[in-house]
Amino acid sequence: MEQEAVSQDQADGAQGGAPLCCNSSTDACCHGGAKMAVLAYSLGKREINQHFTIKNTKLISIVVVIVLLVFHTASRYYGGGDSCEWLLSRGRYLGENVWQPYGCMMHKYKSIEAKTCLAEKRVAFVGDSRIRQLFYSFIKIIDPERREDGNKHEDIPFKDESSSVNVDFLWYPEANNSMKERLMSWTHEGSAKPDIVILGAATWSIKLHSGSSETLQQYKANLTAIAMHLEKLTDHGEVYWVLQDPVNEEVLSENRKMITNQQLELYNEAAVDVLNSSKRNSRSRVKLLAASRQAALETITQSDDGLHLPESTRNVGAMILMNSVCNELLRPIDGSCCQTLPPPNLLQKLSACFFLGSALVLLVLHVLGNNRHRRPVPSDVESLEEKKPATAAAPLGLKAPFQALCRMGLIMSYFYLCDRADVFMKEQKFYTHSTFFIPFIYIFVLGVFYNENSKETKLLNREQTDEWKGWMQLVILIYHISGASAFIPVYMHVRVLVAAYLFQTGYGHFSFFWLKGDFGLYRVCQVLFRLNFLVLVLCVVMNRPYQFYYFVPLVTFWFVVIYVTLAMWPQILQKKANSSGLWHLGVLAKLLGLLLFICVFAFSQGFFERIFSVWPISKLFELDGSVHEWWFRWKLDRFAVIHGMLFAFIYLVLQKCQVLSEGKGEALFSAKISNLLLFLSVVSFITYSIWASSCKTKTECNEMHPYISVVQILAFILIRNIPGYARSIYSSFFAWFGKISLELFICQYHIWLAADTKGILVLIPGSPSLNIMVSTLIFVCVAHEISLITNDLAQVVIPKDSMSLLKRLGAAGLFSLVVLLLASGSQHTPGA
Repeated sequence: MEQEAVSQDQADGAQGGAPLCCNSSTDACCHGGAKMAVLAYSLGKREINQHFTIKNTKLISIVVVIVLLVFHTASRYYGGGDSCEWLLSRGRYLGENVWQPYGCMMHKYKSIEAKTCLAEKRVAFVGDSRIRQLFYSFIKIIDPERREDGNKHEDIPFKDESSSVNVDFLWYPEANNSMKERLMSWTHEGSAKPDIVILGAATWSIKLHSGSSETLQQYKANLTAIAMHLEKLTDHGEVYWVLQDPVNEEVLSENRKMITNQQLELYNEAAVDVLNSSKRNSRSRVKLLAASRQAALETITQSDDGLHLPESTRNVGAMILMNSVCNELLRPIDGSCCQTLPPPNLLQKLSACFFLGSALVLLVLHVLGNNRHRRPVPSDVESLEEKKPATAAAPLGLKAPFQALCRMGLIMSYFYLCDRADVFMKEQKFYTHSTFFIPFIYIFVLGVFYNENSKETKLLNREQTDEWKGWMQLVILIYHISGASAFIPVYMHVRVLVAAYLFQTGYGHFSFFWLKGDFGLYRVCQVLFRLNFLVLVLCVVMNRPYQFYYFVPLVTFWFVVIYVTLAMWPQILQKKANSSGLWHLGVLAKLLGLLLFICVFAFSQGFFERIFSVWPISKLFELDGSVHEWWFRWKLDRFAVIHGMLFAFIYLVLQKCQVLSEGKGEALFSAKISNLLLFLSVVSFITYSIWASSCKTKTECNEMHPYISVVQILAFILIRNIPGYARSIYSSFFAWFGKISLELFICQYHIWLAADTKGILVLIPGSPSLNIMVSTLIFVCVAHEISLITNDLAQVVIPKDSMSLLKRLGAAGLFSLVVLLLASGSQHTPGA
């Protein structure tokens, strides 16, 4: 009946469009058409929701996860799952000069990293002019200022004094006896052996002998003789044979015309046949570098002479080599190729035991027949959300918390498999305008499609704030997965969205304390548990510091600040302020004091860092041994919360004084004031977008951001709330996501993105669009389930009885101390 009423209201509203009909005889036809269109829209939406429930979706996602686990495990076991082999053998261009190895992430090494990795090592490049090109690209990673000034057809030495790295190019253009003798000299007892050897040759053999078949047979024989010595060198270090890159036959000079791609392919086949290093687990054997050849297939047309590769392509080959050599040693988080997995640390093992123990307890309770549990709550078909029962829910039974912990344990297993185990693949991000704006448009179309009438029409009512959080979270998710931080205008607009979240934090908590006056410990613990439960579990399971999930420490800090500001004497509530207007000045005085507190911290970085570097507080705010990241995050949106508190105060005072018109269909202010404010809001949006587009650097923009972000936030609030019809509707699609926005933000780190947000999780290789759809389905289902688990456990963990609560807080404090000591004791253990 409720849906029919909504449809009827919409149909009645559509009748207002009667002037579209040309005369009275067709008026009834137009009215009937509008009614039928709205009815079809509503019924179609209901039909979609009838089948696409969250319960059905979760079942589908579970099946998909099981299938994917079987598929990836089988493909790695039977098809070769060595990411180093993937790195060296295949990949694709994501865009200009951006190479993506198959199934893993390639780190872009800087000079200091290369020197650290190669310190006191000897590297030898042996071959012709194309190997010389690769040599120059390699040493330019170590020393970007190095020029290509060596003589052609001669050996070229390079040494970095600061790191004692020696890299030599040795001119051996043919795979013949001369090359074999050089390799033999390195295998003799007591001789100085290179730690890394990169070699390759073929074009000179083809050129000097006009590509004859006899020369190919001789090449294969020579390579067979050389291979024995290469195998010996692998006992001491790493050896790479570079397959021949293609040529652009059309622009080759006359004396190189015999070097054809067909000839090069024959020589490559001979090398592969002889060296035979394509088998799985070939770390102790000669490795074939074939990926640079694949990259050259797409760029050889840019070659000046048709033979030598453009610089960008040989840089790809050099970076592949650097990743193959250095990833295992330096373990960059965004370089997943060629890395073996570290063993779980003590805390990770204990967490696994805890979840397994919970499963055993649940099994015992089930066998004993303890089935007391709350009645299942029917799902709301329209909102995909659970309806609250009309009567108070019965207390959770003994099995309920263990069921929740078992579900959480299974979910954490999925987190671990996605981002800490060598099961699923990872790829790096690459930003294009289409990867951000096409999904952006798509979700907003869905948001408009799923719109409902609001239950109330007050400014920033609950449905509207959920909607606001929902669409902001979806935009932030798209921003993260598309790598849009590289595009400054998008980066600055998303910074406003983060500030808006903090604005809502200030607005929501101030409103609650002002109206309810509930400063009890139970309320505080409920909020802190809701904010921090998932993050604290992830800190243990994923071996990450608390500050890594920066947004949760940020909102937790500001909640505590808001609580202390309003709870400290004198406590000023709306009831007290109604008795005397002077109490309003007291609230403003508190807000002014908070502002001064913020300014003192903001303009004294040293003082700020000293405060937050004190143990054990430092354990909450340090990242990589420093609180600098916390300082940056805190300072960037330092005024957003107090802006939200001040806005809530002004709004609630105006509402009490009945200055605002919040009835259904009524504009918030008089017509003139409403139009003026709407005009100014639109102008501020346009002005901000122009300013953001003109920013040269993020640093320049971030300096202004704390002072101007509030203008954009207020402009949105006014546009969304001044027109009465805008307050009367909301997007149930966005509101649904808004209810789980915190879980979405945190879960994305490990089961949607990968490598701790540096890359993208690949569940379905070879199909980026399908992969995003499948991983998003699972990701959203997991986030929703964690939200339910958090709510279930909050009822058990946080009792309303004050004494029981104090005892549990004491136990939690002791437990936290033990965890900190264990974490400190295992901090030198290799982490994930």
